[in-house]
Amino acid sequence: MRIVAGRHRGRRLHLPRDGQIRPTSDRAREAVFNVLAHNLLGPGETPTITDQRVLDAFAGTGALGLEALSRGAAFATFLERDRGSLAVLEDNIRTLGESERTRILRADALSPPRATETATLAFLDPPYGAGLAARALAALANAGWFADDALVIVELAKADTFAAPPGFLAIDERTYGQTRIVLLRWRSGRGD
Repeated sequence: MRIVAGRHRGRRLHLPRDGQIRPTSDRAREAVFNVLAHNLLGPGETPTITDQRVLDAFAGTGALGLEALSRGAAFATFLERDRGSLAVLEDNIRTLGESERTRILRADALSPPRATETATLAFLDPPYGAGLAARALAALANAGWFADDALVIVELAKADTFAAPPGFLAIDERTYGQTRIVLLRWRSGRGD
């Protein structure tokens, strides 16, 4: 697995040896970032990666947050609870020299700590088939992790059912093989 584009393009990311996590494929990651970089969302949606404050929940290897940093994001916070994944994540951050622009929290996205800073761009890649995405979105929103109008990208299995919790507006959905990507806008206090 490699960083697809940006300043770290082509750099390899480490994977856990135990095979316990399923990192976002290079193809799906590239597709997501192409949507962001080339404004392929609907009218009125102008996503950008540059200078964003990123949250990578269910971080695993950190591939999504590290890809965002490679492409110009200002800072990334990673939430991960698994000790083995945390070691791989720390190694990937160190390998890319991104320690100054990252923060790792050993935390569960289903019961996250209160945010000290909000994210303008967030990635959630929960385990497929477990029905965790909507619960995690609600928990993260309640803990203050999303800036108003934050763009939130959720990766699911194609067959997973998903309904966005209140406050999240679905703006796009795409399928890549067995992966479904749902793009949401957080509309704090508006109940959209």
